[in-house]
Amino acid sequence: MNQQITSPTLDTLFKRTLARQPDALALVDPINKQRITGQNRKRLTYAQADRAISAIAAHFIESGLPTNTVIAVQLPTTVEFALTVLAAHRAGLVVVPLPLLWRQSELTSVLNRTAARAIVTCGRIDGVSYADIAMNAAAEAFSIRHVCGFGSDLPEGMASLDQAILQDSRTSRSVIQDGRKPALISFDVTSDGFRPVPRAHFSLIAGGLAMSLESDLAQGSTIMAAFAPMSFAGICASLVTWLLSGGTLVLHHPFDEEVLEAQLTDYGCDTLIAPAQLALRLDERGLERLPGLRNVVGLWRTPEQVGSSAAWTAKRATLTDVYLFGEAGLFGARRSAEDGSPAPIKVGPHSAPREAPGAAIAGEILLTPKGTLGLRGPMVPVAAYAPPPPTGDGMIAPPPRDYVDTEYAARIERATGGLNITAPPAGVMTVGGYRFLAQDLQEWSRRLGQGALLTALPDRLSGHRLAGRAQDNARARDALTELGLNPLMVEAFRDRANAATG
Repeated sequence: MNQQITSPTLDTLFKRTLARQPDALALVDPINKQRITGQNRKRLTYAQADRAISAIAAHFIESGLPTNTVIAVQLPTTVEFALTVLAAHRAGLVVVPLPLLWRQSELTSVLNRTAARAIVTCGRIDGVSYADIAMNAAAEAFSIRHVCGFGSDLPEGMASLDQAILQDSRTSRSVIQDGRKPALISFDVTSDGFRPVPRAHFSLIAGGLAMSLESDLAQGSTIMAAFAPMSFAGICASLVTWLLSGGTLVLHHPFDEEVLEAQLTDYGCDTLIAPAQLALRLDERGLERLPGLRNVVGLWRTPEQVGSSAAWTAKRATLTDVYLFGEAGLFGARRSAEDGSPAPIKVGPHSAPREAPGAAIAGEILLTPKGTLGLRGPMVPVAAYAPPPPTGDGMIAPPPRDYVDTEYAARIERATGGLNITAPPAGVMTVGGYRFLAQDLQEWSRRLGQGALLTALPDRLSGHRLAGRAQDNARARDALTELGLNPLMVEAFRDRANAATG
């Protein structure tokens, strides 16, 4: 009898390493977790992580969440993030990651659009009650039936997943492990607004492979992940690269430079995955104090800045630039060991690793007829970005587009033939990991009243930074909070001793 061969899921990858080395160290919390969430740090072997994953999955099943149910997750960069995502997949659920910078208005919109049945969060993160935010958003989302969280002092009606782990229930159900099954729904911000982007397991694995193969990530690596995981790129840069390597994942909640360096040293991390600007800053200060570091993967939320970035000077460690294009996709290019300059990007198929003969094709880069960068390949969810059908009366529909237009302006350099990314999508602002429409910023500014100003200024590190001015900054902060907006908007009006601008 022929057995159908299916592609692996994330849980399949985890169980492969579990079977091979159950007592090996798998997951390590940030050393400042007590300050971030009020919880004690965890260091889990693969066997300990497996028991916690099974217990959380049992809780989801016993709560009445059917297979293929959508579950929203808003967690910091701690062990609980990895345990929850893997538990959801083990129970046959689809995960919607919610960035920490989102507040109630964005959460409610996403919960309603995905018909999420459950939400997982943490009691407090950096002093903010995310449990209250989740409860308020859930109250406005008709589909939510179950709210649960980690940490102490959870509000009434929120189930404790810490208790679920302690109870160690063995309830399970049969779930077909097939990489073609849905795994993730993330949300992008494009010129057309909020866009849901569903992905299967194989698409996530393809994104992780593009990073790990191009950077030559060794099997059994000890990886420090210092990039927020609540996005496609964030999950690929932490969870997926770890599962592919079968090593140890050390988590860092961005960002405390002293804590980061202490973690890199204490755990002998050979690989750092972090925002590229942070990696270059560490290189500028000198990496001699981190002798064990051999591999650095720098993620660029602002890929138009790669070409003009500083050269990589460290000789002991290599740097791989990973170009991020919202939730559409990514590609990586390892820098030259000779001069440390960014590697040239060519239009056409790109393999991983790029220089290896016969390497697998990770995707394809193209220049669209409108002069923007396009992506195609196994990680790129073409259907999610498909343009709306034309409104004309033609009886013959145009052929479907087989690539995603990232809307990043680009051109081919005549002298080198390399691709030059020149500008981000028009009308989309990026502040750190938070993307929003410029027209929304104008609307929020109008709501603050006469004499108030909220604007985005160009910033070398984060794309943009927010600045605000009002006659009464405290009142402006209260108004933005009442609108349910991002904390970044609120902090643009922080008081200063010598000025009323933020």
